[in-house]
Amino acid sequence: MEYTVQKLAHLAGVSARTLRYYDEIGILKPARINSSGYRIYGQDEVNRLQQILFYRELGIELDNIKDIITAPSFDGAEALKEHRVKLLERKMQLELLIANVNKTIESMEGRITMSNKEKFEGFKQKLVDDNEKKYGKEIREKYGDEAVNKSNNKLKNMTEEEHERITKLSNDVMETLAAAFKTGDPAGELAQKAADLHKQWLCFYWDQYSKEAHAGLAQMYVDDERFTQYYDKDQPGTAEFLRDAILIYTGMKK
Repeated sequence: MEYTVQKLAHLAGVSARTLRYYDEIGILKPARINSSGYRIYGQDEVNRLQQILFYRELGIELDNIKDIITAPSFDGAEALKEHRVKLLERKMQLELLIANVNKTIESMEGRITMSNKEKFEGFKQKLVDDNEKKYGKEIREKYGDEAVNKSNNKLKNMTEEEHERITKLSNDVMETLAAAFKTGDPAGELAQKAADLHKQWLCFYWDQYSKEAHAGLAQMYVDDERFTQYYDKDQPGTAEFLRDAILIYTGMKK
């Protein structure tokens, strides 16, 4: 069966403008253009649009989706299996939050006693899931599944006191880093203090610390634009400055 832009847009629940835009950026080309100049889509294009919408639902940017689905190694069946895993993870997250809400209601009504740790279980899981969605692939490739899984478990089992301390540490890292950046000296006292605070922050997540891994993570802050944007949001160049400070701190600067 073939579809015009309007018919496919109606079928998929997207706008015709969206389909035209997908054509313009080369992520979803029509099968052909008919004699009247209309875009015509076939079954292959319908299947590709479904894949695109699955990836969009998972929060992946269009540029990344294009790279994924146009790669020679792209396997539609494998992609669907991955989508299913991600959707099941999201389902579990929602179920955990719903259960958390139900327990909170029962606690407020005096029917059960709910610990402070229980009150935040759903949110910790969401933080883990969000981190996996944003950085999971790169982190797992760099450090391995076992290390990442241990880190996630540490986060989920974190006590209220540990959570307060790591939140303070995170703020201390950013404040000290901002002050150190103004000095322009990654080897200076403030910059090295920021690197040490960053190490302390990491140790809440990592099962085992190593200077090599710390230096590797610092380099990734520069190599991966998502990390760079986070650190450079207030002052461009901060990610590179932190990288240099950590390389000096760990003795890995060449």
